[in-house]
Amino acid sequence: MPKTAKFVTEGAFTVGVVPGSLPLGDYAEDNKHIIGVESDIAQLVADGLGRKLVLVPVAWEGWPLGLEGGRFDAVTANVTVTEERKKKFDFSTYRADNLGFYVAADSPIKAIRGREDIAGLKIIVGASTNQEKILLRWNALNVAEGKKPAELVFQEDVVLARQSLLSGRVDATFGPNPTSAEVARDGSSRLVGSFSGGWPRTAEIAVATRKDSGFADAITHALNTAIASGAYAKALNRWNLASEAVPQSRTNPPGLPAA
Repeated sequence: MPKTAKFVTEGAFTVGVVPGSLPLGDYAEDNKHIIGVESDIAQLVADGLGRKLVLVPVAWEGWPLGLEGGRFDAVTANVTVTEERKKKFDFSTYRADNLGFYVAADSPIKAIRGREDIAGLKIIVGASTNQEKILLRWNALNVAEGKKPAELVFQEDVVLARQSLLSGRVDATFGPNPTSAEVARDGSSRLVGSFSGGWPRTAEIAVATRKDSGFADAITHALNTAIASGAYAKALNRWNLASEAVPQSRTNPPGLPAA
């Protein structure tokens, strides 16, 4: 396993995380500590490296510069492996990148299996995301066949998106499955379709580190040790994400191609 000590000061392993919403990550009730699956994964890695974990809050748009500039050693922030990102960063995979269509519990929609099923629906989606790209491609194909396009509603606020869904102002939401799965625990909404974040390709979420820093292989080893011990499965189960488990961590696997 590669040595990483020269990149770590005073026994610390600093990891950038993006507080936003559970189960990915958010502040605990004390408004100081960050909890969620991403911080749990960071802890597993730190334990495997024999280092003390220090979490560094960062905005989503700020993690690339923060990582390049050495503000932290690694990032666990629901980052998808892409070929473009691999030019600047190394990756150690730890979770499948799944997107979910969710509807209100009493919705007449039973399943969304593909593009034909979104025709004419009003769907909340995040702007400039992989899921928006998927819906735009599906709309183009549907329109070419004479079907109605889905109406895309851009809403980043999870609470407002949920209110719109439950009030019937939209038919469905389409976004990262972890966040929607957490919200659906109370039974007010349900999953009706699941797709890879890189549809039609398979995508994976990974720990990101600076290119050629020497961290990636060590982190991959730490993750595979956690997978073998059962600690990894326990972390995912805690956040209702067992369906996104991977059988093994991989260093720099093929990523999503450039658009």
